[in-house]
Amino acid sequence: MDKKKDVPTSKRVPFASIFQVDVPKGRDGKHKVIITQILSDISQLIKGSALKIPLAQLPDTKENIRSALSRAARHQSIALATSSDEDFLYVWKTDESDSPTS
Repeated sequence: MDKKKDVPTSKRVPFASIFQVDVPKGRDGKHKVIITQILSDISQLIKGSALKIPLAQLPDTKENIRSALSRAARHQSIALATSSDEDFLYVWKTDESDSPTS
């Protein structure tokens, strides 16, 4: 038992324990940087425009980036659409978005 981190338990449990204040809060997923950048860029687009993102610059597959982007956009109530071809991922806001575009 580590003197500072482990919490004493009354019974033997199969897992280590720590104080609740030491539990990490929140989660920064592995796609946080790219998703934050895409959402920031999307917020600055004029209506009728789309981002054209080179697939070669993505840190993961386009499918994984799309999934992470979809979750983040839904969490922020931003309606997005995506498309892709062999070289690019295209992302744009749809008319359903709560956030106004210029």
